[in-house]
Order: sequence, then C-alpha cells, then structure tokens
Amino acid sequence: MANTVIVGAQWGDEGKGKIVDWLTESADVVARSQGGNNAGHTVIVDGVKFVLHLIPSGILWKEKTCVIGNGVVMDPIALIKEIDGLKEEGIDTTPENLKISLKAHLVLPHHRSIDACREQRLGDRKIGTTGRGIGPAYGDKIERTGLRLADLLEPDTFAEAYAGKVATSNELLEAAGLEKISFEETCAALLQAAERLRGHACDTTAFLHHCMRKNKSILFEGAQGTYLDIDHGTYPYVTSSNTTAGGCCTGTGVPPTKIDRVVGVCKAYTTRVGEGPFVTENEEFSNRMHSMGREFGATTGRARRCGWIDIVLLRHAAMVNGITDFAMTNLDGLDGINPIRICTAYELDGQRIDLPPTTAAQFQRCKPIYEELPGWPTEPTTEARAIAELPANAKSFLDRIEKLTELPISMVGNGPGRDQTLVRS
Repeated sequence: MANTVIVGAQWGDEGKGKIVDWLTESADVVARSQGGNNAGHTVIVDGVKFVLHLIPSGILWKEKTCVIGNGVVMDPIALIKEIDGLKEEGIDTTPENLKISLKAHLVLPHHRSIDACREQRLGDRKIGTTGRGIGPAYGDKIERTGLRLADLLEPDTFAEAYAGKVATSNELLEAAGLEKISFEETCAALLQAAERLRGHACDTTAFLHHCMRKNKSILFEGAQGTYLDIDHGTYPYVTSSNTTAGGCCTGTGVPPTKIDRVVGVCKAYTTRVGEGPFVTENEEFSNRMHSMGREFGATTGRARRCGWIDIVLLRHAAMVNGITDFAMTNLDGLDGINPIRICTAYELDGQRIDLPPTTAAQFQRCKPIYEELPGWPTEPTTEARAIAELPANAKSFLDRIEKLTELPISMVGNGPGRDQTLVRS
C-alpha cells in the first residue's frame, strides 16, 4: 500500500479509527502526527470495543509498528493508563511495536487545570474543550517554554523546570479559586511514567525515513477533523493543532513528496461535539440518533450534535487536504429515514454561497440549501457485505455524493464491525 493519510473531513468523530483499522492490514507502520488524548478512535474487533486516545489504531494488529510523532502532545500518565488498558485486553505494547518521538511535547497536570480555568472564565463564550489540557500544552510549545519527552527522560533537569511551571500555574489557580497542584506528587508520578516509556522513545522521523527506504508503507492516522483545524476550521471553535493533511507532514517529519493518497473520512450525515456553528444541525435528527444509542463522544461521552450531510464542508475539505477519495461511515445511520436531505449550498444574508464563510459569526447566520433524495425506510443496510447488496436508494445516495463532491467514495461503513466495511470500485 502507498503512503496514505487518513483525515477527518468534518468536525472529527467521523469513524477514522475504523478506516485506519481496515487499511492497516495493508500497511507496515501507522503514525499519529498531531493532537493528544482529546482524540478518541473507536474500533470493534471480534465484538470487543477498543477506544484509543494516544496510541494509533494499528496497535490492534500484530507485526505492525505504531508511531507517536513529534506533532503530538502526549500526557505520559494517560498514555501509561492506555497501555495498561490494552494489556488487560491481551494487547501487548512494546518498544518494538510502539515508538514515541523524543520531540513530542508533554501534557502535564497543570495544563489540565489551566484548561478548566480558562473554560470557566469564558462562561457562555466557552470553546467546549475536552478539558484534557491540549490547548495550554500547544500554547507552551508555541511560546517555546514547553517540555518534551526528551526532557522528561532527564529527571534532575526536568524536576527543576517542572517546579517552575507548577509555581506559575498555582498562582493563576489560586487567584481563580481553584485547587492548586502538588509538585511532589505529580512530579513523582511523571518520573515513574518516564521510566516505563524510556524504551519507546526515539527519533521517530529517522525511523520513518528508514522504513521508507526499505519500501515499507506508512498509514498516517489523523485526529479530529478538518473543521477543528487551528487555521482552516470554524475558528475559534477549533482544536489547537493542524488537523488537515499538511499536519501529517509537519507532525512526523515525512515530506509531502512522500504522500501518495489522502483519504477523507466522512459520515453519511454530520456530527459535532462542543460549541460552535453547525449549519445543518437538526434537533429531530439528533434526538433520533441519541435514542438509538448512537453519537456519544468517545473521549468525553458527551452527546454529539447531529445534522444532515453538508457538501459545502466536504468540497472545501477536499480542497485544503488534497483528498483523493472519501471513505463514508455510518451509512446505516440513515436506515429508516425518508426522505434524506443533502445540503448543497448555504444562504448567507440573502446570497447563495458554495464555500464556508470565514468567521464564526457569518457561519451562524448561514442557512442550509437542501435537496432531497428518497431513503430506504424498510431496507436496512447493516446486513450488506458488498456494495451490490445495498438498497438501490442507498447506492443512489452514494452516487449523488460522488457527483456533488467530484470525488469517488472508495469505502463505505455500514456498521461498527471490521466486516461492515464495503469496498467500492
């Protein structure tokens, strides 16, 4: 398999973990390039549900190597917990199958406290973060005051630098009336985690280039989605990293000339977790999904906001990511619905627009322009194991999305299982 980037084409939660898991069979290495444990990729294998936050989904395949790249912000305590959780399910994580960049910045306890403090202060203007400390960690990185895995592996110098971070953070937390951080307790836990992670730490950029020289294929597992990108998303209701395809290059040290394919993952509808604009959001549609036990965040457990599929978003995502083909998940979520709506454009202040607006305020004023297609109310898609077995109207729906986006849909998910991934010519 060629070097392939998997990127979310909506607001995250598109089912990327399932697609990564499916494509991993043909890959040698699976690499994460950005984000932190604010991501949640759900994969179901033989009826067992795995929710991965920092470790790439490829860990569920034997003889595959997983990489946490330099662009990831890593919570050492959370990572150890994830490793231990996999061990309980019979999945071993070793220095051979998981490699972590020495340059990866750390998410530390004070980052989580500051994250909560900032959201509290914003009140009604809150971003809706996961509270995992991701934004403050990236903030330290940009301010050039962050601490990296390489620093954590030097106990004496790390403790000194971390003490200064805790002291500064505690001043802020005390002023906000929040609980202060214990330096002794948290530093001891971090250094203990460091010893367990020491064997995994390496120059992952050099490792990936070595793999490419050996003609091994790399699958780049993106976290979140295009419209949470710090530059291209619905700012300020975004995450703190570049979630688009370009982030896979800067977050791993693999140049764009080595990328062969970009798969944009989208749902057959649209969802969003957290605050921010959402043009096709529909309360009735959301209630239907939630009543079926669907669409709750893998990381936070929050109910996702739901609405109809949005072609404006998908076309723009294709443009900024260089998407070569789409993988559509959750087609079965439309089972029983008739008719089905597709948003083909927006109306903003009386004018039709075909691209997402720049500001959140403009986004909030947009109204969807829909076309309707007949659904398949009495023909469930979940039993299909090939595209030919799908209801005729479901196939027509896929054809229409392809025509509107001018890109092929190469894979279709009609359920959570590995065998519910249909390959489409």
